[in-house]
Amino acid sequence: MEGKARNASTLFFSFACIFLSLSTATTTLSTSLQFQTLTLNPLPNRPSTISWADTEPEIQTSMDPTASEASSSATTFLSVQLHHIDALSSDKSSQDLFNSRLARDAARVKSLISLAATAGGRNLTRARGPGFSSSVVSGLAQGSGEYFTRLGVGTPVKYVYMVLDTGSDIVWIQCAPCTKCYSQTDPVFDPTKSRSFANIPCVSPMCRRLDSPGCSTKKQICLYQVSYGDGSFTVGEFSTETLTFRGTRVDRVMLGCGHDNEGLFVGAAGLLGLGRGGLSFPSQMGRLFNRKFSYCLVDRSASSKPSSMVFGDSAISRTAQFTPMLSNPKVDTFYYVELLGISVGGTRVSGISPSLFKLDSTGNGGVIIDSGTSVTRLTRPAYVALRDAFRAGASNLKQGPEFSLFDTCFDLSGKTEVKVPTVVFTF
Repeated sequence: MEGKARNASTLFFSFACIFLSLSTATTTLSTSLQFQTLTLNPLPNRPSTISWADTEPEIQTSMDPTASEASSSATTFLSVQLHHIDALSSDKSSQDLFNSRLARDAARVKSLISLAATAGGRNLTRARGPGFSSSVVSGLAQGSGEYFTRLGVGTPVKYVYMVLDTGSDIVWIQCAPCTKCYSQTDPVFDPTKSRSFANIPCVSPMCRRLDSPGCSTKKQICLYQVSYGDGSFTVGEFSTETLTFRGTRVDRVMLGCGHDNEGLFVGAAGLLGLGRGGLSFPSQMGRLFNRKFSYCLVDRSASSKPSSMVFGDSAISRTAQFTPMLSNPKVDTFYYVELLGISVGGTRVSGISPSLFKLDSTGNGGVIIDSGTSVTRLTRPAYVALRDAFRAGASNLKQGPEFSLFDTCFDLSGKTEVKVPTVVFTF
């Protein structure tokens, strides 16, 4: 459990906690939710390896965003498998990967807090690239989330690893020729060899959708730049290209074709932004899949099923419960929800009120659902109350020393399973 972000005004949740349950405000907590038994699974010595078939299915479906709602409604389903970024680092031990994940997590949260606290979410410092008056800022440290997938780019299709991130908007990929490119697993994409690649003219309305577009005076084509919180950045041409999702081609996706990409990017060829901003993939292509998508991140140490992301009507389970999304007037990228309280062992934790999680009219506070944050974080008063309640409910377990940012640890030596109080978040 973590509570070191003492001054954070924004809360972050990555729902991968193994003892976490969710409820709506109208749900009554039953006795079956008071405690649950956890089977202990040690970390593997090495992360699991992955493999994908890089061949196109014989039958493909093409989806054109310029088609009318009626003509595109028949095809409203996309799905991809997700894998954790650790799978691209098979040469490192699980302990090294865990430490790296915590470092990435801390840097990402620091950047998220900084972005949410900045008016308009924009950094108006001078950009590195030519033709820019200021940079388009994503604000996320290391320029990536924690999960990636295999996507096809261009025509004929070339398959690459792409990070998927709900905390970013711009879709971009490394492109040849490289002024400077970081090392990636696949060959760098060459737009000159794709029949579906098209530059966007400076005078195009699509170019003006960038917060701070640049323009190549020689070629009169639109330029983009995305800067990240740790100093990483990608610069290049703003263009349209076809993306292929397991046999389904999505045409004319606006994306950055980056020729200068520098910083702490990891292995993947680029990033598929899934935020709420106007240039994210869901915002661009939402009407093709009825403006619905979902993702499921499984316990990587215990599940044989892969994590996945689904776009379209199939994304919504028939048994799903809903809570409203909130909007931050200062930054449109993030997915905010309204958290009302927390229960431990079937009892509401006193001292945790909705006011601790409130998103106010100036954009401060609030709760963010973020696919790229590994550790759930709470504002300090809420964390202390939750931690103390959990310690009391787990008093039968031997406490261990603190580790890194975690101040509530347990020594489970010799045990194969343990009984712990269930934690319920009420929205």
